[in-house]
Amino acid sequence: MSEKTGQLRRVRADAQRNVDALVEAARTVFDTTGVGAPAKEITDLAGVGVGTLYRHFPLRSDLVKAVVESGIDAVVAAGPELSAAHAPAEALTAWLRRYTQLLGTKRGLAPALHSGDPAYEGLADYFMEKAGPVLAGLLDSAAADGAVRDDISAPDLLYAVANLCIPVPGRGFDYNQRMVALLTDGLRTARHRTAPPAPQR
Repeated sequence: MSEKTGQLRRVRADAQRNVDALVEAARTVFDTTGVGAPAKEITDLAGVGVGTLYRHFPLRSDLVKAVVESGIDAVVAAGPELSAAHAPAEALTAWLRRYTQLLGTKRGLAPALHSGDPAYEGLADYFMEKAGPVLAGLLDSAAADGAVRDDISAPDLLYAVANLCIPVPGRGFDYNQRMVALLTDGLRTARHRTAPPAPQR
């Protein structure tokens, strides 16, 4: 490897670290301050300059989209990891819990995602293309194990969970999580069902 090639790889690695730091910082700041947070708040948390932010993400929509795609990628990557570490039903349940958490995180991004900005138009397809096959594999494994019913598709379940995560007036996100837990338990065959979570008081 030439010295020039080595330098180029180091530059690329540094640039990727900056991108990763900015996306993680933006996720944290968006959750607390909202998508309109000052750029400096994000760059200070990431440990980079404002110029670095705008070099990688010229528009705020670029950064929001990167945050959403990063969250999707993390949920998708969790599928094989959970399958390797847990029995099929438990892997499916844990993955649906992570998907639910992703939807909860996106609440802070709602003003941007629902703004009509064309930058976000492909996110739904991006998610379905990546998450659909992963969830289908988890469902198939759990059904083959006799742990869950075999008459629901991955897209059906993705849409059902998304609908259960729509904000409910007067309720926090823990309410939505409980509804998803009830749905998840309903997928199980009788001998694999668990006690439902206790209702809120």
